[in-house]
Amino acid sequence: MEVQFTEEVAKLRLGAGETFHGEGILAITKALLQSGVAYVGGYQGAPVSHLLDVMVQAEPYLRELGVHVEACSNEASAAAMLGASLHYPVRGAVTWKSIVGTNVAADALSNLSSPGVVGGALIVSGEDYGEGASVIQERTQAYAMKSTMLLLDPRPDLDVMVRMVEHGFAMSEASHMPAILQLRIRACHVRGSFVCKDNIAPRISTQHRLEEPAPFQYAKLAHPPVIYGHEKRKVEQRIPAAQAYIVRHGLNELRPGVMADVGIIVQGGLTNSLQRALLKLGLADPFGATQIPLLILNVTYPLVPQQVVDFCVGKRGVLVLEEGAPEYIEHDILAALHRADVQTPLHGKAMMAAHGEYNVEVLARGLLRFCDELLPGVAGDAGRQWLTANDARRAAVAHALEQPLPARPPTFCVGCPERPVFSALKLAQANVGRVHVAADIGCHAFATFEPFSSGHSILGYGMSLASRAGVSPLMQRRTLSVMGDGGFWHNGLLTGVQSALFNGDDAVLLIMKNGYTSATGTQDIISTPDDEAKAAAPDKQQSLVHKNQTIEGTLTGMGVQWLRTVDNYDVTAMRRTLEDAFTSDFSGLKVIIAEGECQLERQRRIKPWIASLLKRGARVQRVKYGVDEDVCTGDHACIRLSGCPTLTIKDNPDPLKVDPVATVIDGCVGCGLCGANAHAATLCPSFYRAELVKNPRWHERLVEALRAPLRRALLGASA
Repeated sequence: MEVQFTEEVAKLRLGAGETFHGEGILAITKALLQSGVAYVGGYQGAPVSHLLDVMVQAEPYLRELGVHVEACSNEASAAAMLGASLHYPVRGAVTWKSIVGTNVAADALSNLSSPGVVGGALIVSGEDYGEGASVIQERTQAYAMKSTMLLLDPRPDLDVMVRMVEHGFAMSEASHMPAILQLRIRACHVRGSFVCKDNIAPRISTQHRLEEPAPFQYAKLAHPPVIYGHEKRKVEQRIPAAQAYIVRHGLNELRPGVMADVGIIVQGGLTNSLQRALLKLGLADPFGATQIPLLILNVTYPLVPQQVVDFCVGKRGVLVLEEGAPEYIEHDILAALHRADVQTPLHGKAMMAAHGEYNVEVLARGLLRFCDELLPGVAGDAGRQWLTANDARRAAVAHALEQPLPARPPTFCVGCPERPVFSALKLAQANVGRVHVAADIGCHAFATFEPFSSGHSILGYGMSLASRAGVSPLMQRRTLSVMGDGGFWHNGLLTGVQSALFNGDDAVLLIMKNGYTSATGTQDIISTPDDEAKAAAPDKQQSLVHKNQTIEGTLTGMGVQWLRTVDNYDVTAMRRTLEDAFTSDFSGLKVIIAEGECQLERQRRIKPWIASLLKRGARVQRVKYGVDEDVCTGDHACIRLSGCPTLTIKDNPDPLKVDPVATVIDGCVGCGLCGANAHAATLCPSFYRAELVKNPRWHERLVEALRAPLRRALLGASA
């Protein structure tokens, strides 16, 4: 049972005059429909996953409008979808996660932006920069500049964000440039409201199909010799058309201020944080009015040189607030001022942090430096006192703790089927020696943290097998590559498996087959158990991933000769299979499929089923594991081998023993890993397995009635 977005889907039907209340990313989703989008695709990833998830679940309504939705296998295939807008006046939108998605899509984007589009093409990118990000710290700005694509960075206000979606499509059509709409985490999750418009059914759609294809136009191909003309049109026609559109529709916002001899130029997405920082310094009110004039760049590429010059001319100094490095926007502004021979001093990274997220505190410190140099005495003491108090609080907490808090790295979910695989890997390496492990994007990347500390590189989604190609020939032992089923379909099949087979590489590949793209929200993939398999399961508690053999069939069809499928939770079998793969006489690609359903999806599936059984008074049995504290030795090897959050410690009840004992706390889902580890590693026999039965049958009640007095007697005798 997947996550349901019933309420969110209902909001997509809101009509003209009705008020939308909700998150920014859902407002963007509604804005796509209001803009007459004809097709939507993408690859999910925080913070924009909900856009595609909601669109997929809204498919019955979108079918009424004639909007096609496609969950793509990766960002490259999503970007290639926009090819529909090369020839036809149809609007298309795709979405993916920040710079890593843009990297994957780069080839298609370059070949799309060179000939240019006829229909509006919009890319919604989750630009999760800073400490909240889970990816490399780079920016999409460079791609927009190098490939001549529009880059929109809307102020985090639902009205503005929705308006920028509509203008993004229109500006794309006016300039023939694809548009990127970048949204930070805060913009995606900002809550607010806006007055809706009616959704627009596209003129060309799945309900109104084209009778004939467009006439052949060689100029629409990214191919010599026409590419030389493309470059000329980018400079002479497209950029000027985009700049004229920006000015005509007032997409960049100018906020006046009483201190007209200075100014701030800010990326649209940073505006709310800037407003808060100015408020802390006493230079703005809570309603958006500011004493320092602001130029808010809701479009960061291309800039309008005359707009920048007009804002800067006559000022004693201007501060540019650009999050991240390098300072592309600052360089563009400097070039515009130099060409116009405007001598206004421009301040940017010299006063601000050179890298990292621009949160309110970082902005406030930079603004103070700007004010101290150009507006001495204006900022007052309130902001300084606030920053000093923040520093004092941090110092007080550090002093009270005496030593830093222990690190709490992210970890696998309770009962995750991937945790036992890495327990088995630790045990296998104890026998065969340490091996080079090429890790990958996905839930299994949590194994790079303690207690597993496993993974020498992460070079891209599905790229683990490819990334060990240069390492394998240099190692005496075989290398191990780990990827999930999501990574396998995203990229690993071609870049890894095909290449390894073609080159006859002697390597080991471990595929985590949990049935979903779990790290991005447990979206379905081609190897997900289908609804029929879920409905037909005689016991809904069993794992269903074995019912879909698509990965196995694909590998066999490609010529993989050494293939093993192992139950994730059988640590002993997994350890033996890994050892066999590392020591086998077979020279070639060896693939181990670790099979175990994602625990989150399993719980979503079985909890309603269990609730229905309890509601009608049916028998329900639940497995729970525990630790016999009288047997536990307190060496905690079980914890070091597992890392499960529900396996922890408590004070030893024996007054003669000092070491705390292991204990299993509430939250245990009964996966059995703790017991399997104890068996596989020959640990102390302190774990026990209990079966908790609700609504027991009559004979079970009878047996329990006979056992209870005997247990009490035995306990009394032992006392």
